[in-house]
Amino acid sequence: MTLSSDRRRGIPYGIVLACILFAAGAQGHEVRPAYLGIAETEAGTFDILWKQPLLGYRRLPLEPAFPDHCTLELQQVADVQRAALIHQWRADCGAEGLVGHEIGIDGLSRTLTDVLVNVDLQDDTTISRVLRPEDPYFVIEAGQGRAVFSYLFLGIEHLLLGLDHILFVIGLMFFISKPSALIKTITGFTVAHSITLGLSALEVVRLSQAPVEAVIALSILILAVERLRGTTGTITAEHTWIVALAFGLLHGFGFAGALLDIGLPKSGALWALFLFNVGVEVGQLIVVAVALTLLAVIRRTGTEVPRWVVRTPLWGMGTVAGYWVVSRVALLL
Repeated sequence: MTLSSDRRRGIPYGIVLACILFAAGAQGHEVRPAYLGIAETEAGTFDILWKQPLLGYRRLPLEPAFPDHCTLELQQVADVQRAALIHQWRADCGAEGLVGHEIGIDGLSRTLTDVLVNVDLQDDTTISRVLRPEDPYFVIEAGQGRAVFSYLFLGIEHLLLGLDHILFVIGLMFFISKPSALIKTITGFTVAHSITLGLSALEVVRLSQAPVEAVIALSILILAVERLRGTTGTITAEHTWIVALAFGLLHGFGFAGALLDIGLPKSGALWALFLFNVGVEVGQLIVVAVALTLLAVIRRTGTEVPRWVVRTPLWGMGTVAGYWVVSRVALLL
């Protein structure tokens, strides 16, 4: 049923995992969303906050685009723990303001990231929009309303575009042989990361993202090494759900990184947090469903494959995770 069975059952798990890793490898890095906050302080005058994610601590070629009649004055530039670059401007758009005019993000069509835009007007109107590479601009119109459900899709993307989270979920499945164990393990992981995601996003507990990401890479390396040692006699093999619960707490802080970058809306923060967490769960279930579907299809063939084919993806996971551990610890030092 799942990925812990060995050669004698005749299921070519190596081929299955190779397919999953190949698909995930197309997005080999985590793509965090960017955030553009626009607040009208007085008629025609706006405070602008631009949080741009850094890819491998490199700046993406993204720039907010405003109407020609707006004059921008740079107020501040800051670097948040080398995970995001922050710009703050004061914009004077005169009597025309922004309503009825187009804004957007130049360069977005050449990236894989999304941008959450939040506009607070002086009349207490709040407009939210998610800009994507295929739709990087929009016209501000009164009555557009708040797009809280955007957090649901951001959660799904955060999981599916985060290769480290995908590898951890797949790594857990290598140790599972029964449906009951699968349910218990996924539940433990879900409960754990939901707790720390909520605590971190609401700023009850704050951890630096850099060491969190290093330990997340270490969690993948541990799974790969333990599975290569065998399916019995290791802590993960005997208590998979406990390992999922423990490391899930850490992955929750990793999931919170995207929310910390873009922030939660002033009104409906808990609702947005809930939807983001649901999105993470949906993404996680998609990964599990794809793996189980491929296994079910290949099981029907009864194909026998060499043992090295099963172990090759584990070596690949371990190598990638080991590289991440070294590189992320090096950045800390």
